[in-house]
Amino acid sequence: MTRKPDEVPPELMRDLATLPVFYALDGRRVIVVGGSEAAAWKADLAAAAGAIVHVLAPSPSQQLQAVAAARARMTLVEREWRAEDLDGAALALAAIEDESEAKLFRDAAKARGVPLNIVDRPALSDFSIGAIVNRSPLVIGVSTGGAAPAFAQALRARLETLIPASFSAWASAARDWRPQVLASGLDFLARRDFWRRFTREAFARVEQAPDDHVRDALLDEARRAAEAPTRGRVTLVGAGPGDPELLTLKGLRALTSADVVLFDDLVPAAVIDLARREATRVNVGKRGYAPSVAQSEITALLVALGKEGRNVVRLKGGDPSIFGRANEEIRAIREAGLEVEVVPGVTAALAAAAALGVSLTNRDTARRVQFVTAHTSDGKFPEDLDWRALADARATTAVYMGNRTLPELSRRLVAEGLDPATPAVLIERASTPQQRVIAATIAGLPEKTAQETLIGPCLVLIGATLGG
Repeated sequence: MTRKPDEVPPELMRDLATLPVFYALDGRRVIVVGGSEAAAWKADLAAAAGAIVHVLAPSPSQQLQAVAAARARMTLVEREWRAEDLDGAALALAAIEDESEAKLFRDAAKARGVPLNIVDRPALSDFSIGAIVNRSPLVIGVSTGGAAPAFAQALRARLETLIPASFSAWASAARDWRPQVLASGLDFLARRDFWRRFTREAFARVEQAPDDHVRDALLDEARRAAEAPTRGRVTLVGAGPGDPELLTLKGLRALTSADVVLFDDLVPAAVIDLARREATRVNVGKRGYAPSVAQSEITALLVALGKEGRNVVRLKGGDPSIFGRANEEIRAIREAGLEVEVVPGVTAALAAAAALGVSLTNRDTARRVQFVTAHTSDGKFPEDLDWRALADARATTAVYMGNRTLPELSRRLVAEGLDPATPAVLIERASTPQQRVIAATIAGLPEKTAQETLIGPCLVLIGATLGG
């Protein structure tokens, strides 16, 4: 049974509580009202963005005075604010306790068309300021729309650990090199290829600041690629077993830079959604015992898209190199003169072992792990397996796509000498919220699973190490 690749229409942006905006303030006047520590933080933030800051506070706190003294572009005036102070301002920030005064300030700002933020008064504010990850010129803002500031701060802290401080140097280099890249003579596709190479280099050398030699080398690479007969690139990415958090960082980077994403039915929507909004999404699902897109058609599509100069990601469930027919795709892509890269993923056997809380190896009972598939390309039980190896009591066997042929598999293993009491487990949808585990012996597992309705992808683990 076959079907055609199905292009998925782009989704509209989901509802936003607020619109994230990065506001340029360099050299522009910002008014800050209030003398508290909150006002000091707002004033310091505006000054850090390059604004000329005027602070109006009849009783400034020590912290506010210290910030004003440290910032050359900040002026502290110890008096009450006046409406005319807002004339010509680019932005107004305030920390005002009194409700009536806050409303008066809001009205004065609104009358002059000045965007306003008042601390802890979202109803009176035009915008909010979220938690900030500062790797300037790389700046990340995190907001929950005022619903959970503590959660936003916690997420900011997590992002701080994921984004090294050295990224500031790479972001600065991107800003400084952009005019030279534009003037390099490279066309649009080649320039985009330069920035893709730049990004890969940044992640590969996170602790090393870039220099002009790096820029020149990347320009040369992009120029050579542009002069090649074909300029496309195909990346085979392992999407993991189902849990989006098991996608690797390298896989995520590939996905977020793709022009086209070809994905299997088993790849969860949460992973596909990580692709950039502009990317074309094509379902090329292959499912056992169900209508599937022919492998030859998938391979031909990868080559055709690559020859168009597109950056293509082929998302495969689990790991591309484990029963993913990756060799056929890699061979065809290379024969077409296209670049190809493989990004490994977490294969189902490893996810299943983690879900069970067991190791697939054990110094006493399991010295080898073997992966097999329990049906052939036509869905039949394979007759050419190494049964002596599969019946080895000191091996752990991971059987992919084996739920339908499990009775025959069990019978043959026992007939080849495997102890009928050997522990065996069937895991459906490993690592997902719908995960289900059926445990028994290899002799009893077929009867036990026959009593269940299995829908999702299933994996069978067999071996003494599963018994604890």
